[in-house]
Amino acid sequence: MPIKVLVVDDSALVRKTITDTLAHDPDIEVVGVANDPLIAMDKVARLQPDVMTLDMEMPRMDGLTYLRQLQKERSPIAVVVISSLTQQGSQIALDAMEAGASEVLAKPDGSMSVGALAGKLAFHIKAAHAAKKRFRPTAAVPTARAAPVLKRAPAWVGTGALERRLIVVGASTGGVEALRSLLPSLPAGLPPILVVQHIPAFFSKAVAERLNELCPYEVREAVNDEPVLPGQCLIAPGNYHLMVVAGVGGYRTRLTQSPPVHFCRPAVDVLFRSAAELAGKHTLGVLLTGMGSDGAQGMQAIRRAGGVNLAEHEDSCVVYGMPRAAVALGVVDKSVMLERMPEVIIDQIHQLSA
Repeated sequence: MPIKVLVVDDSALVRKTITDTLAHDPDIEVVGVANDPLIAMDKVARLQPDVMTLDMEMPRMDGLTYLRQLQKERSPIAVVVISSLTQQGSQIALDAMEAGASEVLAKPDGSMSVGALAGKLAFHIKAAHAAKKRFRPTAAVPTARAAPVLKRAPAWVGTGALERRLIVVGASTGGVEALRSLLPSLPAGLPPILVVQHIPAFFSKAVAERLNELCPYEVREAVNDEPVLPGQCLIAPGNYHLMVVAGVGGYRTRLTQSPPVHFCRPAVDVLFRSAAELAGKHTLGVLLTGMGSDGAQGMQAIRRAGGVNLAEHEDSCVVYGMPRAAVALGVVDKSVMLERMPEVIIDQIHQLSA
């Protein structure tokens, strides 16, 4: 049975663009469109869609209000937010993720070919559908916290080995919430953390700023050619691949707009491969929830270089796709439940080759 999609947007052009591009995929059927949430409510009852694409700014009722209503009703419909992501819009989109949206995408702007757009939209529709089938009640939103109390002193402090060690993290569907669980639970003073979350342009900065409020160390969006420092977490900006390269006295960032990998830019494989090439056995790879296989080949490179790989366990993944691909490739050292991931990361950093 094809995935049934309802398209909700006040722009007739956007509704047609989304409908026409999704028509390229035989596994997806657009069963209806609506130009605002009030019309959508009636069509949901009649058409019973599996997935809804939802704009944020619409007449009579905004998308965020409607999404929160769906969450209160514990609706079985997966929601993909497709919105104009300015900086202000990104804050609203982040609120939408916290209200239960599975994915956030930028509105089609004509810069992408029809074939590429169809593949990208279809990928995220399928990811949202897969995520909703594993629905879990939304966890309480974490608040800013102090550094966790560790059972033993962090051996990396003052050792000089810090500069060579890297923690690289990849995530996709469900990853924003997974990062909101993982990163604030890690202590200050760790080796540098670099993160690729499949995310559109503009939205990455809002995510980094929200995480920075929660974590006991600095979290921000990466910029090109900056030093990669201990006690810091850098998030790949949307629409840019993030790599780590050699610089004078340590590692530095490199942002590129080379072609998307697995329909994604940034891509996890790009970061993981660069870390494996540069940091080798000093690399700790962490792969969280997500649709597809991005990150598996990057983990293979880390394994071949002598590093260590952790993957989120199937039972805590919103979508067990990317971790499954890495496990199937035989390159995962440990599969770890999300709630246990912070302590395992700390333990592995103690053991990681200096």
